Amino acid sequence: MLLRRSAPMTMITPRALFSSKPPRVMDHDDARDNIDPDGFQTPYTNLPPLPRDPDESLQTIRARLTYQSRKRGILETDLLLSTFAKEFLGKMTLDECKRFDKFMDEPDWDIYYWVTGKKEVPERWKGDAIFEKIVKHAKNEGRVVRQMPAL
Repeated sequence: MLLRRSAPMTMITPRALFSSKPPRVMDHDDARDNIDPDGFQTPYTNLPPLPRDPDESLQTIRARLTYQSRKRGILETDLLLSTFAKEFLGKMTLDECKRFDKFMDEPDWDIYYWVTGKKEVPERWKGDAIFEKIVKHAKNEGRVVRQMPAL
């Protein structure tokens, strides 16, 4: 969340929103340090992935991924991932579901920029079958009008 003061631009860290302590404010120089080589600002830190139940059934994984694919926080990524999940999730194997789950642990803006080709894809996702399917889905070569699928 970016907030402006009268003079320099400041950024309040997310932990400050729910804390009784005064917010830790980053000055403009700190925020500038979070710009990657492609020129995209990343004002977040990568959060650790959520713990998963190792005994989770395929049906439960699919239900969770369906929900998580549409409740991300950024509409553009929600639209890409939720329509992908609706089209492909029912046909995915357990291993493919786990790869898709791992992919969704990535930050929203990174997913959006990688899938749309605006930012270079990291080595861990280059050549990955699930990632390639998502990229092909995002290209929308059939020019299908997409909207958020019903839950």
